[in-house]
Amino acid sequence: MSAITPTTPHVTREMREWVTEQARAGHTPEALLASMKASGWEEDAAIDVLETVLRDIVEANARQQMLPPPDRVPEPPLDGAPATLWAHDREVRVVMTMRDPRVIVFSGLLSDEECDEIVALAGARLARSHTVDTATGASEINAARTSDGMFFTRGEHAVCARFEARIAALLNWPVENGEGLQVLHYRPGAEYKPHYDYFDPEQPGTPAVLKRGGQRVATLVTYLNTPLRGGGTTFPDVGLEITPHKGHTVFFSYDRPHPSTRSLHGGAPVLDGEKWVATKWLRVGRFD
Repeated sequence: MSAITPTTPHVTREMREWVTEQARAGHTPEALLASMKASGWEEDAAIDVLETVLRDIVEANARQQMLPPPDRVPEPPLDGAPATLWAHDREVRVVMTMRDPRVIVFSGLLSDEECDEIVALAGARLARSHTVDTATGASEINAARTSDGMFFTRGEHAVCARFEARIAALLNWPVENGEGLQVLHYRPGAEYKPHYDYFDPEQPGTPAVLKRGGQRVATLVTYLNTPLRGGGTTFPDVGLEITPHKGHTVFFSYDRPHPSTRSLHGGAPVLDGEKWVATKWLRVGRFD
């Protein structure tokens, strides 16, 4: 494997074959990047090559498996690996990034005071959380989700409108493509078992759900407090668990409604204390 400079205009056949072979052997993108850097590659050039070849592999597999076509997804401007980003009216820190699945942790989309305000506004309207019934498109109580929750309409309060404007600016995604903010309260023992946020195209209730804004393509989970123990956000397919901290936001996207996105996620049981989160789902089109 020979090194190339960041100005290399294309991926050589040799490099494409090497990346493909390593990926099929089960090596992770992180391991391939480390190997390329050890061979003398500049990190940016190596990342460009890996992204190009791995994307082609995913698309080829999708065609073979007759997967749904990919949608455009929200994405923050992370070229150059910035430590902070500007989101409408405040600076937001980039805490962690992962490429596959696409997971990013931000800090500061909400201030501590705004977190407290949202909890106070939501408290009086909490009820047992519902999920979408995939057979009918209606909402239902689901045993896998043992939290209490409520929905704000989009822009219902000034704090909600500020939050939504920040999300839109950070991800370059229209405010109107977002569902209303959902607030969830988890007591000790409460959890949300692993699930996908997109709507399964194979379920009979999905066409009715998609009439309002089309498919979901991204999720943001913001912690409104810090539980004493437990309550992390888990991604079982990749062995990732994100510890909940007040003011941190977990963003993840999924470009097609299929498990190949590795966007399976859950809310681990709260072991001590309580957990409050604000969830925002983004659609491919306008949500009314």
